[in-house]
Amino acid sequence: MNSSWKQSFRNLTVREWMLMALLAAANGVATSLLSHVNKLLNGWGGPILTSTIVGVYMVYGLLAMYIIRKPGAAAGTYAIGALLQIMVGTSYGIWSSIAAAACYAVIVEPLFFIYRYKRFGWLAMLFAGVAMVPLWFVVAAFMFGYTEYSSTVLIVSLFVRCASGMLLCGALTKWLGDRLAPTRYVRPYALGQQYHNAA
Repeated sequence: MNSSWKQSFRNLTVREWMLMALLAAANGVATSLLSHVNKLLNGWGGPILTSTIVGVYMVYGLLAMYIIRKPGAAAGTYAIGALLQIMVGTSYGIWSSIAAAACYAVIVEPLFFIYRYKRFGWLAMLFAGVAMVPLWFVVAAFMFGYTEYSSTVLIVSLFVRCASGMLLCGALTKWLGDRLAPTRYVRPYALGQQYHNAA
């Protein structure tokens, strides 16, 4: 990790780290519940049906970025999430937790750096939800044996995952964030401050 990344994490306050940990813990509960749904979907329709819910797995880190709006917010939250999953156990395996978190973080952090942490409208959030999908899809395809399926199945699965990322990650994050913005829970953070300053 270079000095700029270290500085990014230093700039996050204790309060922000606490929020990131809370979101990561909530994701751990959601992931535990979704793992059962995922197995059912996989049994019924392989990678295509399992792709319908992948967007939900990515929400917690993107939501942290939406609320905090600082470098490292998403990466830190995804890292905590992966650590918690490893500690409590995951049906997908330790390396899948690490790989997924890394794949999400390596896309979303540079994206919002390009945005200068100022673009959080619908278009930006929908694009972020889609952008996080392809890298993890490629890694997951080899990790979970999806390469055994035909190219048609893989292409359809990727399309479904992108739609899920856009709707169940990008759109859901934006909707959740906007519902939280007026509340006292996020008032200390960039999202809450921006909302109340504009009010």
